[in-house]
Amino acid sequence: MANRSRKLTPKASKLNKPRAGAMKRVAKNPQKKLKGGSWLSSMLAMSTTGCAYAILFISASLIMAFAWISILFIFNPDQVSWLNKILPAWAQIPLGKHERPQTLKQIQLDLSKKNQIFGEPLPLNQNTETSFLLPVFQQRANCQSDCKELVELRVYELSVELEFKSQSENYYYLATQLPVTGPEEFFITSPWLDETSELQDISIPLPLTQVQRFEGGTPSPGVWFNLRGQRHQETGAFAYGQIVYYNPERRNLLQMLSWTSPNGQLPKWQQVTGDSTKELVVDQTVGLEPYLQVYQVKSLKLFLKPIQLEAITLKSPVLKDYGYQNALSIARSGLWTPAFEWLKFIKKQRKGILPEAAQAQMDLIRLHSQLTQTQAQKIWASPSQEVLADLIDGRWGKALQVFEASPHNSQEIATLLKADKKRLWNRIAAALRVNPSRREVQAWFALILAVQQGEGHANSWLEAQPKVTKENLDYIQGLLARLNGEITKSQISSQIVGTVQPITQVTSSEWLQANSTADLKLMDNQVWYQVEVSAFNDGKRWLNSPFENLNPPKTDAAKFFWKTLGITSDPEIQIVVWLPNGEQKISIAAIKAVQLRGKVLRLLAAGPKIPENQNDVLQPKPLALTNAALEWVQPSPITLRELYQQNPQGVKVILSSVWQSLQKSGEILAGAIPTFEEMQEKLGDWPVQVIDLTNNAQPEIILTISPEAIVSLNQSKPGISAENTEQRRDRTIILSDSNEVIYTDFTGNDLQRLSAIAKLSGVQSLALLVENAHNYSLKRWSDKNQRFE
Repeated sequence: MANRSRKLTPKASKLNKPRAGAMKRVAKNPQKKLKGGSWLSSMLAMSTTGCAYAILFISASLIMAFAWISILFIFNPDQVSWLNKILPAWAQIPLGKHERPQTLKQIQLDLSKKNQIFGEPLPLNQNTETSFLLPVFQQRANCQSDCKELVELRVYELSVELEFKSQSENYYYLATQLPVTGPEEFFITSPWLDETSELQDISIPLPLTQVQRFEGGTPSPGVWFNLRGQRHQETGAFAYGQIVYYNPERRNLLQMLSWTSPNGQLPKWQQVTGDSTKELVVDQTVGLEPYLQVYQVKSLKLFLKPIQLEAITLKSPVLKDYGYQNALSIARSGLWTPAFEWLKFIKKQRKGILPEAAQAQMDLIRLHSQLTQTQAQKIWASPSQEVLADLIDGRWGKALQVFEASPHNSQEIATLLKADKKRLWNRIAAALRVNPSRREVQAWFALILAVQQGEGHANSWLEAQPKVTKENLDYIQGLLARLNGEITKSQISSQIVGTVQPITQVTSSEWLQANSTADLKLMDNQVWYQVEVSAFNDGKRWLNSPFENLNPPKTDAAKFFWKTLGITSDPEIQIVVWLPNGEQKISIAAIKAVQLRGKVLRLLAAGPKIPENQNDVLQPKPLALTNAALEWVQPSPITLRELYQQNPQGVKVILSSVWQSLQKSGEILAGAIPTFEEMQEKLGDWPVQVIDLTNNAQPEIILTISPEAIVSLNQSKPGISAENTEQRRDRTIILSDSNEVIYTDFTGNDLQRLSAIAKLSGVQSLALLVENAHNYSLKRWSDKNQRFE
């Protein structure tokens, strides 16, 4: 600026040049003010300097503004979208979200122009207006049903820019999108093709027609979706689909896996393994053949895909343990329950600790075992279905009992074995590898070999087995004869129920043995047990204690008992003990001798030591029963409130009868019966079971009452408190279809408890297994006397 002043000064001096003397005076006295042109020159110089500063400030501001706009343009172009209002078309700023935010109507209009269909928006969080997943469909050509095919998934997020935030409608920008193609047809059907099916050379993708969000309990963070379709086959409807995950941190959609289910069941998140994270379970069960695929959420070190779904498999044993490897081997063959029991034993040996991967394998096996056990406990309409359910669950002896029950059963089951496509064969072969000397497994292997390859092959195989005894060989050959409709004089399968207790001393002379010359000796780690027989089947009917008409011959009495009780063909007996935590522990003992004194029949058995009951009144007495004796029946419980919805009048009578029974037994105070509403309020949540026990095609009502429930009815009664419940057990009342009490544990003497409901071989009506003061008894309904006897 100083230079500019010097340039202007000469021009000014030409217009008004002072005299030389005056200049000298000014030089001598600089404080003296200049007059005229000198003053004007100074003012012009100051004005020019101010303008230069202003121009510099404005230029710097513009540079900073353009720099900030450039930064916004690079990192978030939507923030500068307002400039598009003042910029010409050729200079419009491209937005960062790939397209300009739109309203829902605009999005729908754009899709319609592309011949696409706007699906139902699904929320990504609690507020649908903030963000949502939009399924995009397309009409299928030449379609009769389910004509909308899913082609794309889009995620939209609410625009928060000032330009759109002030509008009356919400504007959304496209955050991410995922093209969708259905799984190949071969993937859907190939796992269930039989050996005779021909594979197609060309496989086409099947359409996905629905999108569903998984709600509640899914692994977080993120949102999981199920894309699904359905295909109708001759055997039923196949369901199939894909699992898609939305990652909110990366704002992307990931296809995690394809799934298929021949029974039409949809995948679900379920707690399978021990940790808090749920697993994805895909049910691929076919008929009675359970197959569940379980996927765990596993972390990945990938930026765009931080997680994956990993299947729990049984292919590789986690532990270098021979028993563990055997358990996995039989599980892979389909013997889920025996495998799970084996793994529980191994885990107990390891003090309840297994590696995480091994525990996951055990939990997968447990999940299958629960299904096979439920199937085996059902009452089936046909013998072949019952045997199939038993064999799938590894209940070899129980299945043989059904096979031997009648010639009709044998022929029907032979047809089942002949049609087997290796699923039963693989199970039996696997069980035989693990325990080649088990007679029941040998029998089923011979039976299936006979029906599929001929009885000659079965006999040749039997005779070549080193683990088959002469006694077992005769028994199995008797079973093979049944396949041809021949009923031999084969031995009766033992069906015995009784009460058991350990004993320390045995006097051989007091017991009858099959081989009178043999000594009664124990193997290592065995103890003696005395079983007092409550009931047994002699091959024609069930006999109950006391055995008044059991008259053995004076000569060869032992042979009589061995044949009558079926011990010759089935010498094993189960000893069931209830632990303090309610868990059952089952041990296998061998029957060695028989004793009949007066009207009491006893068995002498040798087996491993069982936990001591210590006469705990809360624990049921140890129970002894042979493998073929009983089939437990466990009806699914419902509440009295649910039963009221089905039978209102009946429940009113039931509640009144139950209340009177409790008053008569002294459990609650005597007096007026409360109103129905009051009783329903107190008793409505009590569980009941509905099943026909009297064989009249009408269901009875079984009400099991806990001591805590009784205390809650009468808190004020002296002597009844929460502490007393520790010395009491659940008790049962059974009401007939006419709402009369036909069985009760509230007898006043506290000496009777219903332990279980059972199905007996050869008996049409069900039986009650009742624990008495000293033993167990089987009670069946008597039509003549109209009571359980």
